[in-house]
Amino acid sequence: MNNLNISVFASGGGSNFKAILKAKRNGIIKSNIPLLITNNSHCGAVEIAKKNSVNVVHISRKVYPDLDEKEYSQVFLNVLEKFKIDLIVLAGYMKLLPEYVVERYENRIINIHPALLPSFCGKGMYGINVHRAVLEAGVKVTGITIHYVNKEYDKGKIIFQKCVEIKENDNEISLQKRVLKYEHKYYPLVIASLEKIISYEKSNN
Repeated sequence: MNNLNISVFASGGGSNFKAILKAKRNGIIKSNIPLLITNNSHCGAVEIAKKNSVNVVHISRKVYPDLDEKEYSQVFLNVLEKFKIDLIVLAGYMKLLPEYVVERYENRIINIHPALLPSFCGKGMYGINVHRAVLEAGVKVTGITIHYVNKEYDKGKIIFQKCVEIKENDNEISLQKRVLKYEHKYYPLVIASLEKIISYEKSNN
């Protein structure tokens, strides 16, 4: 298998990023993970990157307020090209990716969502907000969804889903903790399966 390069995008605590790096150490993920891109230089994911010798690049509109959409996209693309990135993995990244980045990396960007899409999705539906909405809706089952990223929030083609039972005494915190365990287990496995596909495609181009 060709050695691939993965960039993780994260904005928050970085627990999925940590699980991905652990899977790399354990040989489940074969690709290199040389780059974290974040819009929040003070987030937990940045600290995890530093402890694991992963390069960190902060890109946000606060840093580049005057660029148009194409120029702003090019900032991302320049960094991704510098590190020869083959796959982008969103792990708690709170911003919509610039459309030119999505176009350049079509079917090479994935995201994990803490519910069963197409339910409980869209702008503002992330983290604890999702679990609160799930409980308020009174559904019996939630889960995780791993999907390709397109130009709309949570609308890309679904790759993998796994159900998580909702218990009678659940609140949003207990539910989030249980769903996170599933995220940490299955996200690295899906990445490992995708890297095989991408490696095969690269070797046959």
